[in-house]
Amino acid sequence: MMLAPYPISTFRPTPVRCANDRQALFSRIAPVYDNLNDLLSLGQHRIWKRMSVSWSRAKLGDRVLDVCCGSGDLAFLLSNKVGSDGKVIGLDFSKEQLMVASSRSSTKNCLKNIEWVEGDALDLPFADDWFDAITMGYGLRNVVNKQKAMQEILRVLKPGSTVSILDFNKSNEPLASSITELMIDNIVVPVASVYGLSEEYRYLKSSIREFLTGQELEKLALEVGFSTAQHYEIGGGLMGCLVAKN
Repeated sequence: MMLAPYPISTFRPTPVRCANDRQALFSRIAPVYDNLNDLLSLGQHRIWKRMSVSWSRAKLGDRVLDVCCGSGDLAFLLSNKVGSDGKVIGLDFSKEQLMVASSRSSTKNCLKNIEWVEGDALDLPFADDWFDAITMGYGLRNVVNKQKAMQEILRVLKPGSTVSILDFNKSNEPLASSITELMIDNIVVPVASVYGLSEEYRYLKSSIREFLTGQELEKLALEVGFSTAQHYEIGGGLMGCLVAKN
């Protein structure tokens, strides 16, 4: 099931505010996204993603969804979790990211059970109660309507099933927040500038500032209708994972 491509807006070095701006940003960084992830996290992002997939409780034979799949890391992990009798759908609004994900499939130790879908996290093109598990990596922070995104995830998730949402952790501790911002200013942006993407990665700091704390994420999940919600701080508190059950 494929949706028509979304228009990509022309880049302006100003704060990213609307869905088209965010879509264009992720399309621009798609060619070097994986290299930057490895460099900036020293490879630790792979551990965090494995933890997130484990928390989703995906199992053999399941039909699962990775929302905002980007270049496909979580989808590849899910592929091996659900096995040859299972099905993985990776959804993203960036055609460029999906092209990277599709091209990586042949080099990954995963099964041929992944379908890449261009679509909107705020209007998922799937039936109610359709998926046995859902993951989302570094996506909720970037959607323009977090409540709507959570409602859509709840709608397509089967009763009793789990969603696992990995993202940067917005700490309640001022010191931790300051350390994160220092890392972005002094490590992330300078490294990204080597790839000509300093403006794109400056957006990261403002997006974390505007994100929800772990407690706020738990509250949001419960308010939209999830039966349980627990936020875990990982990666020394730099990252967080919201685990919610329908």
